[in-house]
Amino acid sequence: MNLPRLLESIVALACRRAGLTVLLGAMLGALCVGAAYQWLGVSTDTDKLFAESLPWRQQDIAFNKDFPQFKDLLVALVDGATPEIAEQTAADLSAALARDPTHFHDVRRPDASPYLEQNGLMFLDAKPLGALLDQTIDAQPFLGQLAADPSARGLFGALGLIGQGLEHGQADLEGYAPSLAAFHTSLAAALSGHPVPLSWENLLAGSLAEQAGKYRFVLVHPTLDYDALEPGGEASDAMRAQIAKLEFVKAGLAHVRLTGDVALSDEEFSTVAQGAAAGTVGSLVLVLIWLVLAVKSWRLIVPILFSLLLGLLFTTGFAAVAVGKLNLVSVAFAVLFVGIAVDFGIQFSVRMREMRRLTNDPVAALQATARVAGPQILVAALATSAGFLAFVPTDFSGVAELGLIAGAGMVFAFLCSVIFLPAALALCHPRAETAEIGFAWAARLEAVLFRQRAIVLTLAGCVLVLGVVLLPRLAFDSDPLHTKNPDTEAMRALSDMMDDPLTNPYSIDIVAANQQAADALAVRLRALPLVSDALTLTSFVPEDQPAKLDQLDDAASVLNASLAVGRSPAAPVTADSIRTAAATALAQLEDGVRADPVKGEPVRILMGDLAALATAPDAAVLSVNSALTRFLPLQLGRLRAALAAHAVTAADIPPDIAVDWTLPDGRARVQVLSKASARDSQGLHDFVAQVRGIAPQAAGSAVVIVETAGTIVGAFRQAALGAVGAIALLLFVVLRRVLDVVLVLGALMLSAAITVVMAVLLPLPLNFANIIALPLLLGVGVSFNIYFVMNWRQGMRSFLGTATARAVLFSALTTATAFSSLALSGHPGTASMGRLLLLSLGATLAATWLVLPALLSVLMPKRRW
Repeated sequence: MNLPRLLESIVALACRRAGLTVLLGAMLGALCVGAAYQWLGVSTDTDKLFAESLPWRQQDIAFNKDFPQFKDLLVALVDGATPEIAEQTAADLSAALARDPTHFHDVRRPDASPYLEQNGLMFLDAKPLGALLDQTIDAQPFLGQLAADPSARGLFGALGLIGQGLEHGQADLEGYAPSLAAFHTSLAAALSGHPVPLSWENLLAGSLAEQAGKYRFVLVHPTLDYDALEPGGEASDAMRAQIAKLEFVKAGLAHVRLTGDVALSDEEFSTVAQGAAAGTVGSLVLVLIWLVLAVKSWRLIVPILFSLLLGLLFTTGFAAVAVGKLNLVSVAFAVLFVGIAVDFGIQFSVRMREMRRLTNDPVAALQATARVAGPQILVAALATSAGFLAFVPTDFSGVAELGLIAGAGMVFAFLCSVIFLPAALALCHPRAETAEIGFAWAARLEAVLFRQRAIVLTLAGCVLVLGVVLLPRLAFDSDPLHTKNPDTEAMRALSDMMDDPLTNPYSIDIVAANQQAADALAVRLRALPLVSDALTLTSFVPEDQPAKLDQLDDAASVLNASLAVGRSPAAPVTADSIRTAAATALAQLEDGVRADPVKGEPVRILMGDLAALATAPDAAVLSVNSALTRFLPLQLGRLRAALAAHAVTAADIPPDIAVDWTLPDGRARVQVLSKASARDSQGLHDFVAQVRGIAPQAAGSAVVIVETAGTIVGAFRQAALGAVGAIALLLFVVLRRVLDVVLVLGALMLSAAITVVMAVLLPLPLNFANIIALPLLLGVGVSFNIYFVMNWRQGMRSFLGTATARAVLFSALTTATAFSSLALSGHPGTASMGRLLLLSLGATLAATWLVLPALLSVLMPKRRW
């Protein structure tokens, strides 16, 4: 029995037992739902997307095993009105999170090491260090007063000294103007009921305070649930709850944002889901509209949807058994299935309408449809399946899994189209057709195409050549951050960190055999054009220590007596004592200004504030005290510690720092930081290539980004070649004519060329998200072209006015509508995928509807190859 007769017999049997067949399908679908409920899950672990056998994956796994503290981090980025506010907020948050072991395994503050606080001044160059110490020595009388009484009372006493200096002609206030202005700002804010703690770090360090950076960091390893859509969701919620309770956050003086790979991944999943429900509903409504226009009756629409749903359930059941846990790519199998399988249902139903015009017997029409259209749908399904299965051997595990599921899905879609769809159609009793099924306007268009076929084919050839020429210019954006929504909390925080080389995510990590090898390697790496710095454990040992220690010792000999804490403690601070001190300081400043109005000009702004304290209520006075001196003891203590610095070596670096740079077996880490010019796609590739030229074993985020792009592009290149080869072989086996194979694949190549040309001209670069559109282009393109070529081989001499062309057009419109919501998504990756899907679908439709008929018209005389 030949294939058309076999399919006709299957449809006849299904129609004779239509009720039983539909019931059997529903039962099998329910069984698949049960299997999916029992076994099917979704893993959001992005590490599972690529084969562990890849060399770069092995390097990444090895590095993460050696230094697990850098993996799966949730980062709190803290900034405040002053450096001290940011630091205090980070400290409070760290303490709160440490009390929650359920959500957080460990909590670290890498920028709060006592070692760095004590030796921080030695990391300055000698010249700025000397200027800072000279400035501090000049303020010695002032600091001595504050050290003896670190309160507003002591501060006002110090201000009184300025007045005395003015009165005796011994004060030069030019260098004190910024500090006096800061005192005024803090006083005025506190008296107005909006106190902001004064930054003594800015006052004592001046512009050098900016070298510590604007942000403070809290790093945690959260409890992750990879079975949830947002693995770190619960931990992030717990952290936000603690953040909302922080003193300076509630006061609006500090802000804390979450970022890090955990937050970025979680936001990726949530932003993709945003609007998905509304978009899906809208797409379904439009799909129904196209189905109505395509088949004109609910008696056909309901069976199509039933068959489509049944095929999707079968495919889902297969995924549950064959795969178990879907990854972040293979979870898209449903989208691909619906986009392609709907074509089979529409094709069968529209062709059945054509047969219904020829006979009043609906079962006979269904059998005739199976005999004529069934083989075409089978070839299309097998070719599409072969295209998907070509992805299975690739190293891109995500799309390999998708290929397996979607490839099996095409087989299920065909079976549903020739078994359950005819049975459902038989039950719904579609009415007889009287009018032509094809489009009259399409027949007129075809006549024009036939007359102008030379022009059409010449243009098509030019586009094909242009596509080949432009193919090398089709960009692949390898930066995964570009596919994320830039307006999310984690992305905005990451963007703010980009300008600092130390917090820029594009870095490389290398593990050397020992510390000596690491230091030698770092010297070579620093000489590379795109490297801003290369850090090792030795980077935490200050250079030129003897000279700098001499500078610190000289300053300490002058300042230590003033900063000593062993003197008699000051009397308790009260509102009255502060008022008295303020009144005394005011009188001294007034005397000084009268004595020298010009030099005394900078203190005038304080005199009104001091006068206001005389009548201020106690609460306001004490608020002034807190605002002015809350962080003063902290900074005085740090100054004492910095002046007591001593020579250090790598052996003095504490374990909390050393653990990030050395391993128990003696191996040592080198972190390579990139320059700003290495942050675009090409720059990043060049940066990695330069570093690997010296250290081939390099790992880290920059290497992962570059290698991920290479793996993805390589996988799609391998799969595309394999798919074309498999499809060509299948078509030759089934069609048995080289010409037919060339026609199908030629039209497919033309649609690919149109897509390339448009993607380059728009431009619409490929990225990690939209590259998944390419398998759909392959599947839909093959299906559409097979229908036209097989009709031509069966003797058909007009194409666009037929039921086949109507089905192809509405299949394309239905699929395009299903993906239109993706193109309108606020998520850049999803939107780019939707745009590329629409672009490739339009290209496929143009090649099939406009060029292929013109090409077939040239071959109207039958030829055998």
